[in-house]
Amino acid sequence: MLVKTKAIVLSTLKYQEKSLIVKCFTQSDGLKSYFVPSAYSGKKSNQKIAYFQPLTLLEIEAVHKNKGTLEHFREIKLAAAYQSIPMDVVKSTIVIFLSEMLHHSIREEAKNAPLFDLLESALLWLDAHDDIANFHLILLLEVTKYLGFYPERDNTTDPFFELTEGVFVPFQGVSCLSEHETVLWRKLMEQNIENPGKVFTSTERSILLKILLDFYSIHLDGFKKPKSLDVLREVFA
Repeated sequence: MLVKTKAIVLSTLKYQEKSLIVKCFTQSDGLKSYFVPSAYSGKKSNQKIAYFQPLTLLEIEAVHKNKGTLEHFREIKLAAAYQSIPMDVVKSTIVIFLSEMLHHSIREEAKNAPLFDLLESALLWLDAHDDIANFHLILLLEVTKYLGFYPERDNTTDPFFELTEGVFVPFQGVSCLSEHETVLWRKLMEQNIENPGKVFTSTERSILLKILLDFYSIHLDGFKKPKSLDVLREVFA
């Protein structure tokens, strides 16, 4: 079936000398993997490696056979050309980190247009703004709404957050955050991607990042922590 859709590049894997396997999150069909022959070729081509950088927003025309095998692009173009992300070391580090997180988190080969719309608008916001220190934290928490394990908002005045059940509780158990961590977590839940504010210190961001990674690990079987995590921590140190 020939499909025209927007797509977000999640990851690439080099195949042999000149080819790529590209994993995308598409607006029309959710997760899809594509075989790109001669991606590294010097010849003029509309399927160049430059299109497949982490979290690039594409408009594609592709053949989807939907047989569990690799699909193939017919046409590719940028849906939006990032202006600042490729040139900004902090933004590009955030994007690499988020692409790894999403690669390990999004697993459904099914349409999820609300999640796609969230990611697209968030990435365009990141490209256009400079107050971005809390961006990755807010987005990762927001994404849990679409993956099915967003924290319960009931009893948010209780002093401890229990990670396994995703609820606020009156007493601290084994899998609970500390009272201080719960205060930070509650504050993170109050933030908005488009109006992030300067609400966390560097130390607090580090604490929240660890909590988010633990939260994802608990709720997603086989979740792997990103290799770019150390680089991200260095950038925000």
